[in-house]
Amino acid sequence: MATKKGNSKGPGSSVIAQNKKARFEYHIDETFEAGLALAGWEVKSMRAGKAQLTDTYILVRNGEAFLLGSHVMPLNTASTHEIADPTRTRKLLLHRKEIAKIFSVTQDKGHTCVPLKLYWKRNKVKCELALVTGKQLHDKRATEKDRDWNRQKGRIMREHTKA
Repeated sequence: MATKKGNSKGPGSSVIAQNKKARFEYHIDETFEAGLALAGWEVKSMRAGKAQLTDTYILVRNGEAFLLGSHVMPLNTASTHEIADPTRTRKLLLHRKEIAKIFSVTQDKGHTCVPLKLYWKRNKVKCELALVTGKQLHDKRATEKDRDWNRQKGRIMREHTKA
């Protein structure tokens, strides 16, 4: 049996969580990679895949970037003497020039910065950020139409090559 490739959330997978809604609702202009400042229980929960990025965004304040709205569910086996806040604000580790660029672009109307995914890189949690602009309704429909057409082409090609 062939092994699966890609971004599955199974054991040994490098992807922790994805923000699929962001790819549908926004045009991605530029991406960055950032580290995350986490507590010990958060790392343990992320190893178990207990993180979500829905309705999450990036805020730049006082020359520092923060991840707001992310949800990391604490494990039952985590420390009991420390109170775990699942939706706390987490600091992003970026270079000063990257923070300055994110800040300047997000000041423009219609631009924002959202996380696309959380993943492991050399036993460290990384966050893929994107500078994005919002899509109009007709753009979303066109994206969905293209995705359906590509799926249909794939099915036709598979049927044609089998026969």
